[in-house]
Amino acid sequence: MAATPGGKPPVRVELHWDGDLRFAGRAGDVQVTLDGSGASGPSPTQALALGLAGCMAIDVLDVLQKGRFEVRGLEARLVGERRPEPPRYFVRIDLHFVVQGAIPPDRVERAIALSRERYCSVWHSLRPDIDFQASFEVT
Repeated sequence: MAATPGGKPPVRVELHWDGDLRFAGRAGDVQVTLDGSGASGPSPTQALALGLAGCMAIDVLDVLQKGRFEVRGLEARLVGERRPEPPRYFVRIDLHFVVQGAIPPDRVERAIALSRERYCSVWHSLRPDIDFQASFEVT
């Protein structure tokens, strides 16, 4: 699998069963443990939630910094609700950002919108029927 024209190279990860419901994972030189019970590492669903929160947080930070705002801190807090029966995919996601710095709220709102509408590849890889709500506060 080659890179798409003008795009990034394919994402490559490896998983090796490590007993019980644990898998040792590798993405490039980075190691991570995935654990179906969530005891020794995030479960795959938690890892997906981390990926979404991380993708959008990186986008928001990048947009604000490119706007020449001094961001002193940024937190992302995600709560996801899943279907009660298999497949237990996300049906609702609430993502809240806490941005520290002298940044106008309309610029934070715009950065979140750009991430959601244009940049966040994780969000655009998920089901389109997820009820997704994003909120923020500036401190």
